[in-house]
Amino acid sequence: MCLHVKKLGASRSYREEHRQFLCDGEKLLEEAVRSGTAVEAIITSAILPDTLSAGSRVYYTDQSLIDSLSPLKNAQNTLFICSMPPAGFTFQKGTHILLDGVQDPGNVGAVVRSASAFGISTVILTDKSADPYNPKAVRASMGSLFRQHTHAVNVSELAGIKQSLDAVLIGASLDSNDTDITEINLQNSIVAIGNEGSGLSDEVKALCDISIRIPISPQCESLNAAVAASIMMWEAVRGKAMKGMD
Repeated sequence: MCLHVKKLGASRSYREEHRQFLCDGEKLLEEAVRSGTAVEAIITSAILPDTLSAGSRVYYTDQSLIDSLSPLKNAQNTLFICSMPPAGFTFQKGTHILLDGVQDPGNVGAVVRSASAFGISTVILTDKSADPYNPKAVRASMGSLFRQHTHAVNVSELAGIKQSLDAVLIGASLDSNDTDITEINLQNSIVAIGNEGSGLSDEVKALCDISIRIPISPQCESLNAAVAASIMMWEAVRGKAMKGMD
């Protein structure tokens, strides 16, 4: 069990092979149970209520072992293993956010959290983005990962996804000549956010139907990727609300 926990915390390929991921903390455990996520095993130094531990294998241990198993700094008193959703995935109509090469797991988790808050259909991640099931991303999502649809794709798959959804692919840009975000309807679209340093990849840019920008001070070079994505998602929600008032 200890080796399995260590590998789940360290290896994306191992997580995908076993269709399981590692989480930490009683708060996240509460969120997992509330969302109906299958909790396979719990390792804890606390006395958990039956509402959290029922139906799962529970291993009671001391905090030093948990500290050694956790891949995170400031390990909490509980680690637990969850099952990933079934492998089959079908995209639904709606607004989707695409993360292209966003490599910080904390940013990915923050985007998942915002997507859940704003009712975004899917967080799509290209293969150069961080794994949403990385323990740092899971922690940053604050439990939203248990509710929010996420899907990793190869860039080569994007054209087919775009066609199947009959969606406009909108790329976030830093070019001051591109269209202001407030002038575009972001509903029923795929909105692409790139790497903070290099922006969108050439492959994703080639698939974009339009590029948009978030107006920012000329003294500021760029926004954090998670912040930019959250603004885009809020604009999509705002546009939907405005349309409903027409």
